[in-house]
Amino acid sequence: MRLDKYLSSVTRLTRSQAQRAIRQGRVRIADTVVKRPAMQLPPESAVTLDNEKLARPGLRYFMLNKPKGYVCSTHDKGHSSVLELLHEPVLEGLHFAGRLDIDTTGLVLITDDGAWSHRITSPRHEHPKTYLVTLAEPLSDNHAKRLSCGVLLHNEKTSTRPAELERLSESQIRLIITEGRYHQVKRMLAAVGNRVLVLHREAVSTLSLDTNLQPGMYRALTDQEIASVLRA
Repeated sequence: MRLDKYLSSVTRLTRSQAQRAIRQGRVRIADTVVKRPAMQLPPESAVTLDNEKLARPGLRYFMLNKPKGYVCSTHDKGHSSVLELLHEPVLEGLHFAGRLDIDTTGLVLITDDGAWSHRITSPRHEHPKTYLVTLAEPLSDNHAKRLSCGVLLHNEKTSTRPAELERLSESQIRLIITEGRYHQVKRMLAAVGNRVLVLHREAVSTLSLDTNLQPGMYRALTDQEIASVLRA
């Protein structure tokens, strides 16, 4: 985002007033005076106006429809971060309430409220996570039963918690789990001799992906959606 646009969005200055303040040397980024209104503001920048640090916005909560090719990480030199899809003036403090792999699509929750995200990700709260799974091979009745009862993953000592499973077709299922182990869905299917071709997260806890959000799009959560997670 341009520096002048950011400045006008977090202060009472108009766009032209923000440009004037920048050219007058009243704006600093990380203690360095910047006089170019069109400068692209780097993520997580500390910006001051007249030596006053600009206030961060209040706690923020977003849902985003993650496309393939993006990572849920703030620092990854080899891949684009999901945070790059956010058109927010300040990215500082935002983190993911549950990550998705680079090739997994669907619902990602992003916030700067650590207590709220912990509520979602902590295994003891058992918030369900719903996935649409396309498989390499049809799922047998025996394998479906094993998934529903819990399976032992490679290099782990305890089985997964029982999962809910809905057959949608021979090679597509809906799987609901209440844990967040590393690559859990893919490893669960591998444990029964199958392989995940496409993985898409539809819901986390009480929050379902907004069907109006195309891949790469996001929106702020409503107050009711934010509160529903705490009540769940």
